[in-house]
Amino acid sequence: MYQFNWRPVFDNFDLLLRGLGLGLSMAAVSLAIGSLIGLAAAFARTQGARPLQIVASAYVELVRNVPLLLIIYFVYFGLPLLGVSLMDNIWSFVLSLALYSGAYLTEVFRAGIEAVGRGQTEAARAIGMTRLQVARHITLPLMFRIALPALGNTFIALFKDTSLASAIAVPELTYGAIRINVNTWRVIEVYLVVGLLYLAACYAIAGLLRRLERRFAMVT
Repeated sequence: MYQFNWRPVFDNFDLLLRGLGLGLSMAAVSLAIGSLIGLAAAFARTQGARPLQIVASAYVELVRNVPLLLIIYFVYFGLPLLGVSLMDNIWSFVLSLALYSGAYLTEVFRAGIEAVGRGQTEAARAIGMTRLQVARHITLPLMFRIALPALGNTFIALFKDTSLASAIAVPELTYGAIRINVNTWRVIEVYLVVGLLYLAACYAIAGLLRRLERRFAMVT
C-alpha cells in the first residue's frame, strides 16, 4: 500500500514557490505583449487597409490552429537556426506565449471595438477629432471595459499554460515538480501540492479580477 511522505516536498517548497512566482511573471509579461499585438491586429482587421486586414487575419488563423507547444519549439529551436538569437529559454517562452495570446486577444479586442457604438465615434469625428484621437479617447476606454472579463480569463489561461515551459527547461512550477519527483519519487505528493498551488493562484487571480471588473463596470 502506498505510504505518503510529504517531507521531501516541503523540504523543497521554496523551489515550488520560486517556480510559481516565475510562472505568474511570465504570464503577466506575455499578456502585456500579447495585448499590444492583439490591439494592433484588431485595429488592422476593423479599420486597416485591405492588405493589413489580410495579414492580421492570416496571423490569427495560423496561430489559433497551431498547438502552443509547437510554437514554443519553433521559437526556441527554430528561430536561432534562422539567425534570430533570443536571450534565453525564459524570453523564448514569453515570446511564444505572447504570440499565442495575441491571436486570441485580437478577436477579443475586435469584438470590443465593434461593440462601441458608431454614434459615439461619429460624434467625436464631428467635433473635429482625428482617427487617432477617437481611438485613444473613445474607442480604447470603452473597448477595455467591454473586454476586461475576457482579458482576465486570458491571464488565468496563460498562467496555466506556463506549465508547458518545462518542455524547454524553464524553472517554473511544473519544472520544479519534475525536479523534486526525479530526486525523491514522491509522485502523488508533489503533484497534489503543485495542483493545489495552481488552484489557489487561479482563485486568487480570479478574485482580484472580479474586483477590478466591478470597479470598471460600465454604468448602465
